[in-house]
Amino acid sequence: MSAPNKSYDPVEVEALKPEEIERMRNEALAAFAAAADLEALREAKAAHMGDRSPLALANREIGALPPQAKAEAGKRVGMARGAVNKAFAARQAELEAERDARVLVEEAVDVTLPYDRVPAGARHPLTTFCERVEDVFTAMGYEVAEGPEVEAEWFNFDALNFEPDHPARAMQDTFFVAGDKPGRETGVVLRTHTSPVQVRSMLDREPPIYVVCPGRVYRTDELDATHTPVFHQVELLAIDEGLTMADLKGTIEHMVRSLFGEGLTTRLRPNYFPFTEPSAELDMQCYVCRGASVGNPEQPCRTCSSEGWIELGGCGMVNPRVLVAAGIDPEKYSGFAFGFGIERMLMFRHNVEDMRDMVEGDVRFTRPFGMEI
Repeated sequence: MSAPNKSYDPVEVEALKPEEIERMRNEALAAFAAAADLEALREAKAAHMGDRSPLALANREIGALPPQAKAEAGKRVGMARGAVNKAFAARQAELEAERDARVLVEEAVDVTLPYDRVPAGARHPLTTFCERVEDVFTAMGYEVAEGPEVEAEWFNFDALNFEPDHPARAMQDTFFVAGDKPGRETGVVLRTHTSPVQVRSMLDREPPIYVVCPGRVYRTDELDATHTPVFHQVELLAIDEGLTMADLKGTIEHMVRSLFGEGLTTRLRPNYFPFTEPSAELDMQCYVCRGASVGNPEQPCRTCSSEGWIELGGCGMVNPRVLVAAGIDPEKYSGFAFGFGIERMLMFRHNVEDMRDMVEGDVRFTRPFGMEI
């Protein structure tokens, strides 16, 4: 910057000559007009409006002029800078309007397109049906009980009156996690049924006990149309004074009518289970044909194979040995229990022909069951 000099002729200051100021202004206006986008306009602004721009440097030279020359030079530079600022603002508005118009075209949303191009999922029917069963029994005053899936062999077999050489303990039927030989009380297994939860409930609670035990169980079955090594069971346990088989049958009938419809009957067929005595197989009247297909070849029923009955599972009165193992006096208390497989029930209810469809995770299987909660 030049030092003050009263005798210096302002006309001879190159940066403040009128033609030089006009040139600087015109260069700025041309640069703004040539800017094709906002980024280029920002670069032009820094070059022609920044602290080191030609007009800014010329403005600094005014301070070196004698007082009588400052007013004219300041006016000349001020008018040029005002024109530059106005041109910049106008070009910026133009480019911003072009950008907004382009964005509206490039990022337009067609509101007439389907909103659900990603298919909606659905809850798995196994989960839904388990919760239905829980609702039936909690409404009757039962409590939902759960237990570990990796279970001590004592809970899974010994406490339930399975002898050490019982076939169910064999390696061909049970997944042993720890313990090299079946029949040892120190063994650890993947539970083969949800009955260990019943034993734990009897140990943790004082009678009367009313629990329903849903859960995942494991057996060394091959995966095919009717078997899977991992499946779900729901079991029920009631321990109280004076319970009989009549209470068991009444409870079962209430469950069947709540899940499958009114008017259906049940029957008990003698059977054997280590943990119940007496024991029975539970059959339900076919909810499709209601027995009308029996002996009637003109109206066959696929659900019950025209037999009129559908097998649900096993049941019976709790074996006194099981009560003793859980520390409950069998002379004072009695109880009943029953259980059935959820996958098998779904196959009956919905005519599912292949159990593998339930475990392969294909949404085309689960979606038809809906999003019921």
